[in-house]
Amino acid sequence: MGWPIDGWRLLVIALLLPLWPATGTADDAGSLLGAPPREAIEQPPRVIETKRSAAVDARIRERLVAIYHEVAGLESVTVEVREGVVELSGVVPSPARAQRAIRFATQVEGVVEVESALEVDSNLERRLRVGWQALAVAVERLFANLPLLLVAAILVLLAWWLGRWLSRRRNWLLRIAPNPFIAMFIGQALHLLLMVLGLVAALVLFDATALLGTILGAAGIAGLALGFAIRDTVENYIASLLLSIRNPFEINDYVAIDGFEGNVLRMTTRATVLLSPDGNHIRIPNAKVFKAVIVNYTRRPERRFRFDIGVDTELDLLPVQSLAMRTLSSVPGVLSDPEPMVVVEALGDSNVVLSAYGWMDQRSASYQKVRSEAIRSVKQAFDEAGVVMPEPIYKLRVIDDSGATEPAGDGAGNAPVHDHRMQDVSADRSIEVRVHAEQGAGDEENLLSPKVPRES
Repeated sequence: MGWPIDGWRLLVIALLLPLWPATGTADDAGSLLGAPPREAIEQPPRVIETKRSAAVDARIRERLVAIYHEVAGLESVTVEVREGVVELSGVVPSPARAQRAIRFATQVEGVVEVESALEVDSNLERRLRVGWQALAVAVERLFANLPLLLVAAILVLLAWWLGRWLSRRRNWLLRIAPNPFIAMFIGQALHLLLMVLGLVAALVLFDATALLGTILGAAGIAGLALGFAIRDTVENYIASLLLSIRNPFEINDYVAIDGFEGNVLRMTTRATVLLSPDGNHIRIPNAKVFKAVIVNYTRRPERRFRFDIGVDTELDLLPVQSLAMRTLSSVPGVLSDPEPMVVVEALGDSNVVLSAYGWMDQRSASYQKVRSEAIRSVKQAFDEAGVVMPEPIYKLRVIDDSGATEPAGDGAGNAPVHDHRMQDVSADRSIEVRVHAEQGAGDEENLLSPKVPRES
């Protein structure tokens, strides 16, 4: 189904309104919309003379006829004046012209009231002719104002280019704000400010500064509606700003955020990217990062590990604890200050649970390797000392037909052989190397900067 006539008129007005001359805009817009003329325009109260002559009415009529004869579209208006009451009749090309005829009549001295019987010409050919003439006038004025329009466009483009050039001068911006995110924010604000100044200069050139208030009001309403629509994006942007100021982590820090662990790869204006131990990217929105509990395992070089050991309830626990502590002290990577600690954690149904604690330096050793070697060494020491480590489950012993059980060992009746060699516990830098490699290959901007003071 096609558009109604009013819809097409609104579309034409929207296309022609920027090109329309300053005078007559409202009248011509009303003409295109087809607004009906008002029958009479109310005037402020006047004092009506008690004496009235036909000569006065004749002068009013002559004056109005002369005016209508000079205004395009009002030549056929018929004027009758009796006792100061003006009656207008005839055919006009548009409702706007009818309104102008009534307005002219009310402005003549001595007029008491204006009654309009004007009819709007409904002939399509004549209406199209009038519209074409108005369009021709608008195009003619557009070409007349083309130099000014060109200068205004140059001003806006120059302001846009200058703001863009300044916003990309990172070295200059970083002198103002060492934080890269704040520097980027200042650059964008400067770019926007120069764009507004260029637009204001163009409006001043066209003597259309009154339009600026309308534009700013519409922009404010549109910005408010847009703010509700992109609330999550704005929240992430503000969170990025606050995180870049706080700097709770740096590139390659091993952190735990909202249950996700990994090395920090980068922080953008939308999300923080982690590289998991499995080599996968984890993108967490900055709004969630700002609200979450952040565990930074790298901020302090010393890190403590823990594991539990179950021993038989009939054992004397003090010698067992001493043996475990001596074993932990001999494990490569375990620090002597603070020294290892073994405590009784719980008394179970079939065993006593011991908790072993040890400290290691993440700068020279791997947390996973040191903990693994500590568990292996304690288990080996307990086996050699005959410390029983029962499991809280029932064991089923399978007996063959001869009634002999299968002995523990190597199958020849010998006791298990323990390997006393120590494993390599040096720090594993494979994930950190991948993070450094992706820093150079990634095209996203990283807001984390080593120049910003770290959050303690």
